[in-house]
Amino acid sequence: MSSIRLVLQDPVIVRDFLRTRTPFETAKTALFFYFVITQSLKLCRHVQARGITDSLRDSWTWSYRQVLLLALKIPSVQKDVQQQLDQARLDIEGKLVPQGVDVSRHLVLPDEGKSMGWILAEMEKMDGELGPHADWKHGKLSGAVYHGGEDLSRVIVAAFERYTVSNPLHPDVFPAVRKMEAEIVSMCLRMYNNPDGAGTMTSGGTESIVMAIKTYRDWAREVKGITEPEMIVPATAHAAFDKGGAYMKVKVHLIPVDPVTRKVNIKRVRRAINRNTILVSIFSIIAVVLNAVVQLVGSAVNFPDGNQDDIVVLGELAAKHNIGLHVDCCLGSFIVPFLEKAGLSDGEDGGASISCDTHKYGLHPRSGFVHGSSVIMYRDAALRRHQYYVTPYWTVPLFLRLTFHALRPGALIAGTWAAMQYMGSDGYLKSCREIVSCARTIANTITNSIPELYVLGSPPASVVAFGSKSPEVNVHEVGDAMSKRGWHLNALSGPAAVHIACTRLTLPLVDTFIADLRDSVQQAKLTPSGKGTMVRLYGLGNSSAVGPEMVSELATMFLDTLYKA
Repeated sequence: MSSIRLVLQDPVIVRDFLRTRTPFETAKTALFFYFVITQSLKLCRHVQARGITDSLRDSWTWSYRQVLLLALKIPSVQKDVQQQLDQARLDIEGKLVPQGVDVSRHLVLPDEGKSMGWILAEMEKMDGELGPHADWKHGKLSGAVYHGGEDLSRVIVAAFERYTVSNPLHPDVFPAVRKMEAEIVSMCLRMYNNPDGAGTMTSGGTESIVMAIKTYRDWAREVKGITEPEMIVPATAHAAFDKGGAYMKVKVHLIPVDPVTRKVNIKRVRRAINRNTILVSIFSIIAVVLNAVVQLVGSAVNFPDGNQDDIVVLGELAAKHNIGLHVDCCLGSFIVPFLEKAGLSDGEDGGASISCDTHKYGLHPRSGFVHGSSVIMYRDAALRRHQYYVTPYWTVPLFLRLTFHALRPGALIAGTWAAMQYMGSDGYLKSCREIVSCARTIANTITNSIPELYVLGSPPASVVAFGSKSPEVNVHEVGDAMSKRGWHLNALSGPAAVHIACTRLTLPLVDTFIADLRDSVQQAKLTPSGKGTMVRLYGLGNSSAVGPEMVSELATMFLDTLYKA
């Protein structure tokens, strides 16, 4: 080794060595070193962001999956797994797909159009065959339905009817719809204390989040020359960030949250941030911009347990490193901006972009026509322009889109505008006070008088999640017992917990919820079944518990079943 070092330190020997090599060999050597160094730096940054322990865990998980996939190719194992999956498929279809020869099915277009009377009668018949929809009016729901009352529903339906055929793709044909959409964005910007900002409407929280990722990706490419962007996301952030990262080819670093406060670990966020790194090759002729963080994420509030990340500190980090901060306020929507006015919290600064769902606590029903509605807001119009898609190369002279969806129903925009006008600031403030007071009553009761349970973190808004601190109580069995009492709640894992998102429908039932929760805890404690079957796949409902390695397959079966007539 010492002789090699002496040789490399001799400039004459190095010069003669380089002279004897062909340009092709020199290029191969340069490419080899380029590959080794860039991949090594990527690995270092991955470990820097994830930490040694998590990186080793990721490697173990990957290895375990590969071994599992190999094991699944063994005929006897494959047969056993397939039998279980077939049974799971039958169970799912049995719950969702009507069975029997007497069920009316409409698989092809009728030869002649049906009358309105026939259509309404057939809808009533379907409800009879399949069983009625869940009686959401009884209020025993976690989120799902954000109802503002019958009067507001009539206002929204009237707006739908007036603008049923309107198409915002043609603002010159439907100028009122264009005006209403601009006013919705303006009202939301002022509600979030950024009247000089910019934004657009989207079809829901997921599209708002994906659009934010696309915006920061394109901004980083244009402004900072970053071609392999990364984003730092709390483990409790919405799964839409993973989805958007996969769509937009942005690497996602999931950062753990504090087990007590349920806020993202700021120390780990700081460690995960990496600056643009310029690597000059040994020949000083190749400069490469390596992957770098372009976006931080914070939730206000998160979906799993309703807690809020430290947005102020995240904003300071984003400003220090000149990267974006997206605040996911989809669930906080029309609650979080009114907490300070309601005397329920101190005000906080926001991020460079914020997403806010109008179809949640904005009380515009998400079932309206094509999809829900959300607003994505940016600090200024210069940042928003990176969200747009524009191409002049189609046969039509100019193709441009605000968001993913080309179709944005004007009726939905009109209904959202009408709901916001009907409620007004005073209406949303009152709604905030009542809903947050309801959630805090539940949280305080659990903390002070249900010793078997504990509240995750200190949720500031409408969502309360509770886990078990008693070895005698399985919290998912508590959730099962609540389901038998008519409650539709959400089960969580990591840690095991159950959450309720309080709405205006919950208000008259808070005492009922608490009484049912006490009884459910005692039932789970005195007559345990040995397992909690309250496993939810974000809409799948109650199902048998399955190993995590089979969840994707089971979820795929569920999605396939949704389109089985």
